[in-house]
Amino acid sequence: MSSLPPWLAQLLPILILLGAIALVLTRLPKVELGHTDAFRRRRFFNWFPLGMTYAFLYMGRYNLNVATSAMKDHIDNAGFGTVFFWGTLTYGFSFLLNGPLTDRLGGRKTILISAAGSSAANIAMGGVVYAVLTQGWVPPGGLVATLSFLYAVNMYFQSFGAVSIVKVNASWFHVRERGQLGGVFGILISLGVYFAYDWSRFIVQAAPTYWAFFVPAAILAAFLVLDFFVIRDTPSHAGHKDFDTADASSGDTGAPLGVWPVFKRMISNRTIIVILCIEFCSGFMRNAIMQWYPKFAKATGIGEAFVAANWGMLLCVAGITGGMFAGLISDRVFDSRRGPVSAVLYAGMSVGAVATLFLLESVALGWTVIFMSLCVIGVHGMLSGTASMDFGGKKNAGLAVGIIDGAVYAGTALQSILLGSILPAGDLAKAPGNWGNWPLAMLPLSFAGMLLATRVWNAKPQPKSTPVPASLPVPPAAPASRTGTGG
Repeated sequence: MSSLPPWLAQLLPILILLGAIALVLTRLPKVELGHTDAFRRRRFFNWFPLGMTYAFLYMGRYNLNVATSAMKDHIDNAGFGTVFFWGTLTYGFSFLLNGPLTDRLGGRKTILISAAGSSAANIAMGGVVYAVLTQGWVPPGGLVATLSFLYAVNMYFQSFGAVSIVKVNASWFHVRERGQLGGVFGILISLGVYFAYDWSRFIVQAAPTYWAFFVPAAILAAFLVLDFFVIRDTPSHAGHKDFDTADASSGDTGAPLGVWPVFKRMISNRTIIVILCIEFCSGFMRNAIMQWYPKFAKATGIGEAFVAANWGMLLCVAGITGGMFAGLISDRVFDSRRGPVSAVLYAGMSVGAVATLFLLESVALGWTVIFMSLCVIGVHGMLSGTASMDFGGKKNAGLAVGIIDGAVYAGTALQSILLGSILPAGDLAKAPGNWGNWPLAMLPLSFAGMLLATRVWNAKPQPKSTPVPASLPVPPAAPASRTGTGG
């Protein structure tokens, strides 16, 4: 692959892996729910552009890491931590508004809002960086304050992304199909991470840094147009029959409840509370690994050269593998339960966190954190991408994923401000031994996540009535869920 262009050499392993996964999935026995081939084709053309929009939202989110690393004369690690903190804090709190709003408007409208808003925010950030680098402009309050504000705006619109994808897919996938869908969710996250790190790095190597913001803005604008024409909220909006998905909304024929009653009902659900706590740990662990290993490798030179140079590609491969492993064994080994898979993957994370303590001066560290990334992306796909549909139900999927992803980004915000303040900077960062606080901060969260996951080992959603077969139309009350007014 050395004769190939660098971008293609890194993309090729991902394409091979996706091809292998597609081959395996086609060979597996299908979950028979009465879907026609025409329905399956239309469903693919619904979730695929929706999912790719989500992946490029990731590019327009984590491009900040690469861009700030390329601007080290203008913004240091603490400055990056500050910008990222305000963005993730905004992201987490935005779910309190955007989750119910997505239930009311429908996922189609909110993914369009997300793509448009994030595109505009990235253009604004690119404009600021352009002015700083080419005109010597000093923003009011300084670069960190200005980027913190614009990144917070970006993250507000970004927060519609996961809510929208779960809201739309909740009406198109039965509970028995959603483990595999959770694996696909993990693939989309992984592709987004690859775009954010490796594509952004190619961009800043080939062009001025501000293009790391302008390119994802242009891609999101293109998907905005595509999504407008192809995405539909429910099968009936695309000319197919709606069906009972057998989740927590199944059999709920009452009038839609308001936001506060639904919120109280969900946070009084023990399973949801435990999932919130697990995903708080996931948010901390995912970004403690993903955001800080590249900075560790760059500062110390200890990071394994191949891992550091191909960070986005390897994260993508790890995430795809972890997501599909989690999804398949959830549906086919654990009877569509999400807790057992999460416990197994958190056990892997805990082993990795312990190993990291002893590997700070070893090239094996890079491969260890890649393994930990495999585990945490698998957990995130199972819980944020799948359990939120199961336990929220399609009527309240927006609010459910909003609450759960809010917990993820509360954990992310904590790690951002904590690690940004306790990790070494300047000359101190060059010594690997000075980074001991990094694995020490991850250890308690990894063990807590594992223990919490065992508490939802047997949890499954309880429909309010016997599910209607997937091939039959939903009962007359179903139009309430079609309009997305569950929250």
